[in-house]
Amino acid sequence: MATYISPLAYVDPRAQLGEEVFIGPFCYVGPHVTLGAHSRLDSHVTITGWTTIGERNHFWPNSVIGAEPQDKGYDGSVPTQVQIGDDNQFREGVTVNRGAMKEDGVTRIDHRNIFLSNAHVGHNCHVFSDTMIVNGTLLAGHVHVHDKAIISGNVAVHQFATVGKLAFVGGCARVVVDVPPFMMYEGTDNPGVRTLNSVGMQRAGIGPASIAALKQAYKLMYREHKPLHEVKAILGGENSESIPMELGELFSFLDQQRLGRMGRGREVVRTQAFQLAPLKNRAA
Repeated sequence: MATYISPLAYVDPRAQLGEEVFIGPFCYVGPHVTLGAHSRLDSHVTITGWTTIGERNHFWPNSVIGAEPQDKGYDGSVPTQVQIGDDNQFREGVTVNRGAMKEDGVTRIDHRNIFLSNAHVGHNCHVFSDTMIVNGTLLAGHVHVHDKAIISGNVAVHQFATVGKLAFVGGCARVVVDVPPFMMYEGTDNPGVRTLNSVGMQRAGIGPASIAALKQAYKLMYREHKPLHEVKAILGGENSESIPMELGELFSFLDQQRLGRMGRGREVVRTQAFQLAPLKNRAA
């Protein structure tokens, strides 16, 4: 199929389009957009700003990608960006803001993610691969969501929070601290880790020995409330070759969390210097 652009759409002549792109009626594609091959914009889709999109991405009606960050410190003087990988789905009304003038100025979405209707990805977020962000979920600025995590509907994730690999966040939860990998987190009034995401791990092909070790770690930390250093000693130490890889990933995540503040490890980058050059010194 050749590239199709509806006569009712507007595509800036400076935009870069890959092969066999479909752009439906009432879409807008701005001058600094790169849209990869086989991507599809159904209708009423807006892609603006300095936005680079990989191949085979699908945008449903009324999604808005690359708009200015909702950050009071952004003044438009630098070309902050959105970078999107391949094979992502953006359902109706999804919004992805480009980076603010903080960290490296980039909002990143990797590969094979699904964003259901009215989900929001704030500035400077990084959504890794194979995640599902369900209807109405709000990712505040600087949130990281790691591989194969699932965030259920109407969840609000606090800025600088991290959702770990294969974590599951229950519907309407209030995520104010980092969610460790492989755990299930839920709650509004008293949010927190509730149990191990055993079903998710089984579906991901994680073996019984790893699941058993993580289950033991969960019981020691969240039921018996033992400190992390004791849990490491009981289970063989984080650097021991005898512990499963997934258990090492959990320990590493919790170590990073403790480097931050208020239960959010990424709070350490809150004051990181912005590195991008001003817009007037960069190519238009």
